[in-house]
Amino acid sequence: MDAADRILEWAKEGAELSPPGWEQLPTIPLYVDQVLLYLRDSLRFFERDGEDVLLTNSMINNYVKNGVLPHPEKKKYSRQHLAALMAICMLKQVLTIPDIATLLDGQELDPELYAAFLQAHTGAVREACRDLEESCRSGQDLRREALRLAAQANAKRAAAARILRELAQEPEKQDGKE
Repeated sequence: MDAADRILEWAKEGAELSPPGWEQLPTIPLYVDQVLLYLRDSLRFFERDGEDVLLTNSMINNYVKNGVLPHPEKKKYSRQHLAALMAICMLKQVLTIPDIATLLDGQELDPELYAAFLQAHTGAVREACRDLEESCRSGQDLRREALRLAAQANAKRAAAARILRELAQEPEKQDGKE
């Protein structure tokens, strides 16, 4: 199996990808080791290889310490924590942690916000995978395709970062610190 075949296989998987919806997230609170196992399994598609880990115990502790993630109750993480961690793991690939903190605005992810995130993220993944499938089937140069996708991702990352920078400055204006 050559690179194009492996990429095509990966893209087909992504085109059908459906991260867990709110109702599919565990309802009972989980300890950190359980959280790590659950999220690693849920996010496996986004790992570069088997050694790439998107979430560790230290990362979770840092998110809590920096106010990006609410404190767990009695060392247990709720459905809201899992939803936030799912979003953080996917978004940290393109945004800084301070930008993610601005985006989440110190709030827990409720079912509505999580659903909006999943819809946007799943749609973007499926679109990219469909484009990639087409590129593989038509025999396009895969290096050029990677370049195109990376350039698009960078432009969209820059736009999102600009929006979040401006939003982060709004409270200063409201406090009269313009």
